[in-house]
Amino acid sequence: MILLGVFALIGLTDRIFAPGVRWFFRRRLNRAIDELNTRLALRIQPFKLTRRQTLIDQLMYDPEVIKAVEIHAEENNVPRAVSMAQAQKFAREIIPSFSAFAYFRIATRLSRYISKWIYRVRLGYSDDEALKAIDPEATVVFVINHRSNMDYILLTYMAATSATLSYAVGEWARIFPLQNVIRSMGAYFIRRNSGDPLYRRVLARYVRMATRQGVTQAVFPEGGLSRDGALRPAKLGLLGYMVGDFDPQSSRDVVFIPVGLNYDRVMEDRILTSKASKEIGGRTFRVSIGKVLKFTARNLKLRLQGKLFRYGYACVSFGTPVSLKGWMKQRKINLRNLPESERFEQIEALGKTLMTGIGSVIPALPVSLVSTVFLQAGGKKMSEMEIKSRTFKIVQELEAKGAHVHIPREDRDYAVSAGIRMLTLRHLVEEEDGFYWAKEDEKLLLQYYANSIVHLLP
Repeated sequence: MILLGVFALIGLTDRIFAPGVRWFFRRRLNRAIDELNTRLALRIQPFKLTRRQTLIDQLMYDPEVIKAVEIHAEENNVPRAVSMAQAQKFAREIIPSFSAFAYFRIATRLSRYISKWIYRVRLGYSDDEALKAIDPEATVVFVINHRSNMDYILLTYMAATSATLSYAVGEWARIFPLQNVIRSMGAYFIRRNSGDPLYRRVLARYVRMATRQGVTQAVFPEGGLSRDGALRPAKLGLLGYMVGDFDPQSSRDVVFIPVGLNYDRVMEDRILTSKASKEIGGRTFRVSIGKVLKFTARNLKLRLQGKLFRYGYACVSFGTPVSLKGWMKQRKINLRNLPESERFEQIEALGKTLMTGIGSVIPALPVSLVSTVFLQAGGKKMSEMEIKSRTFKIVQELEAKGAHVHIPREDRDYAVSAGIRMLTLRHLVEEEDGFYWAKEDEKLLLQYYANSIVHLLP
């Protein structure tokens, strides 16, 4: 009788009380989202709010996915049900589970706190008029250069008042419980180097489905972090998925917004340059938990003592949007009607256009400017006055080319002094009796920071 009573209570709760409670909270959530949409420049699309299981079912019954399942079953000589289960596994791995509460109450606040705790965050250039002119019904895709894993956090903070971003995140984040947090913020996971045709087809159909439904996305066309600091060519996988079957007559327009990021200090700089360091001089950089904990404890101690300098400036610039319809009209093409080889060539040309747009808005920061000066001088010792003179000349060259130089406090003397201080504190540059010179064994790291603006220099 006790068991019957317990099961009856569970049944009543599930069938009568739970739906009412869910309806109550769903109604409050919908009201909150409607209010958010009045504040955001780019509205949260209904597709993003759809239940995850519904999206998985929708993807699994896509004709292209069903066709890919049949081909996979035939080529691998396995039952169709096995291929279908494999495709469903890929779909569950890829598709996010967006939570407005997690994004706005947790992610944006946390990203703001972390960004401002580590850096002096600044907005560089922004083409406001062009951004305001974007069609409200268009799918907006932010295309960003990839400098650090902080990029996700920094851009979430900078775009919090305008949009909810759906990131394409690599396999590095597929660890419990991080992957659940990332999914709740609307991000989807990708295997960057997967050669499995079934996986690539499932991923392609999801990306196209999200793009057609107007989901605002943020992608890193370089496909990974830059190891030498320089801007790399675009990888065309995700870009091809987004625009491969685009029809300017019937499809929703896709607008790409180039975003340029730069930092006075990238937290992973030594790890990223360790591969190049090993190739050049046989030296490698080893990472251990002990070193990470020691580094964290030391910085926390300095922070509590009020002696911790933040990692300099982090600057974000937003360039002129590129409308896919306008770009295709200018080139007089329709990607959907082109043969595969020609379509690939046109997507490659689009990738170059976007990378040029990103490169043009990457801001030049004090450390990148001063690092360039020290590299040009070789091992020569220079006074602070000479460093400033050389830096001012580079600034003039960049501004003459239309590049965006971030001058803190609109004071060039202060900007150069800040760059010198950052490099001296990190022992990349030595100082004695008022003269400075680059350390020979740290030139690779100086090159890493100088490379962030090397494409802007004559």
